Amino acid sequence: MIFGSTHVTKAAGALLAHSVGAGKLRFKKGRVLSPADTQALAEAGVVEIIAARLEPGEVGEDEAAERIAGAVLGLGLHANAPFTGRVNLFAEQAGVLIFDRQRLDRLNLIHESATVATLEPYASVETRQMVATVKIIPLAVQEAVLVQIEAIAAGTGSLLSLSPFRAKRVALIQSTLPSVKASVLDKTVSITQARLARVGASLTAERRAEHTAGAIAVAIREVLADEPDIVLIAGASAIVDRRDALPAGMVEAGGQVGHYGMPVDPGNMILMGDLDGLPIVGLPGCARSPKLNGFDWVLERLAADLPVGPQQIMSMGAGGLLAEILSRGHLRATLPDGSTSESPRAPRIAALVLAAGQSRRMGKANKLLQPVAGKPMLAHALDAIEAADTYATIVVTGYETDAVGPLLAGRDLFAVHNPNFAQGLSASLKAGLRALPKDIDGVLVCLGDMPQVTGAHLNRLIAAFNPLEGRAICVPTYQGQRGNPVLWSVEFLSAMQSLQGDQGAKPLFAEHADHLTEVEMADTAVLIDIDTPAKLAEVTDEVA
Repeated sequence: MIFGSTHVTKAAGALLAHSVGAGKLRFKKGRVLSPADTQALAEAGVVEIIAARLEPGEVGEDEAAERIAGAVLGLGLHANAPFTGRVNLFAEQAGVLIFDRQRLDRLNLIHESATVATLEPYASVETRQMVATVKIIPLAVQEAVLVQIEAIAAGTGSLLSLSPFRAKRVALIQSTLPSVKASVLDKTVSITQARLARVGASLTAERRAEHTAGAIAVAIREVLADEPDIVLIAGASAIVDRRDALPAGMVEAGGQVGHYGMPVDPGNMILMGDLDGLPIVGLPGCARSPKLNGFDWVLERLAADLPVGPQQIMSMGAGGLLAEILSRGHLRATLPDGSTSESPRAPRIAALVLAAGQSRRMGKANKLLQPVAGKPMLAHALDAIEAADTYATIVVTGYETDAVGPLLAGRDLFAVHNPNFAQGLSASLKAGLRALPKDIDGVLVCLGDMPQVTGAHLNRLIAAFNPLEGRAICVPTYQGQRGNPVLWSVEFLSAMQSLQGDQGAKPLFAEHADHLTEVEMADTAVLIDIDTPAKLAEVTDEVA
């Protein structure tokens, strides 16, 4: 890679290595400079810039990150679009992350330029939680490096994958002694139900029996009638030997003891048994507490249909000291000040579709209903959103709502009517903003008359979105020209509510230039909206 100071007049086609600004002009790191860009920089008084050019045998950061992500990606995971050399991997549903640690280490040892970082092995994750990130450190990687990484990832089985939680039926047996209060047993039931709910399981049967081998054996046989997938036994006294009441009752019921004890604290005194393939778990005393303990790790693997035999349990010692770890493995972590922080997850991006306008320049026809490549124009916008990684969809209607309504039927979206649609675009924008979910991170403001925009375009904007890194407003561009849709962080919603007249939120660009990132697209789709019959005729045959 050719890297260094370059005279601005010779920088067309180069990658901008550092952000540059002059006056109102702002170009961010990673931008491929067009001739118009270099001319604008020169006119603004910029003489030299730090830039890079790829050499033969090198692959740009985005393409490299995408290739590595594709190589390591396994079942249950999906990747977002690449941006600034990064691709994040997310869980498609709740489950347990599994990966080959040795192959991951070999991959990261290939070269400093390419990295893959993951959560800890067997981490319990929720839907849309980030589980790994691929990051290219410089602006390009040698093709030879990528080939070596892809060869490692192509080994036996996926390098990274997710084993999803199954809807397990669980029976709970509690043994009793005169010293054990009924309130303790009742609390154990509620704590167990909450613990099971976190892994998608449910408590379908509960029995209480005297703390003797015979009574426990009877209780085991009784719960078998409920056809559980897992049987849990909470003893009135800790299990201190393989011949204690609880394991003896397991054997008397026809089962066998598979393993006793684990190198995890709290949770050491756990008992793993089996009865004709049915897992039976003798719980450690700490399982009566909601705090994380070794039983949680066992339960997560059982719920995800992963093996939990002696080898797996005896390998849990690394990281198994949980006594002072309040939140490991949970989605939300308690901080020292009592607040909470979320584990990395995909941003919750709502799509707001403006479909209320009168389209006066189209004549009498409602442009959103006009056919483009065999379906109404608005349907293209809605299909693109459904194909993207969006969290919720709001559609604002106004003009000819009854005619537009059938296009929305059967889709997972919320429609809001703007009776003041004649007041202009800002009125529809504000009506949609008021209907947004409260827990989103950002909103894609989409136009209903851009039929060439696809889910891939939207996902590239979402991949670029990162307010913590200064990318709170993501604007699509093609060869330096800005287009739509625009992705806004929720921090700008109040400012957007103050807009007036027939305009969108673009007047806010200049005011918040430091938060704006231009996201270059591969085609003109983000520049083309349909306002006239002539434009409609021009693009009708171009949309597949």
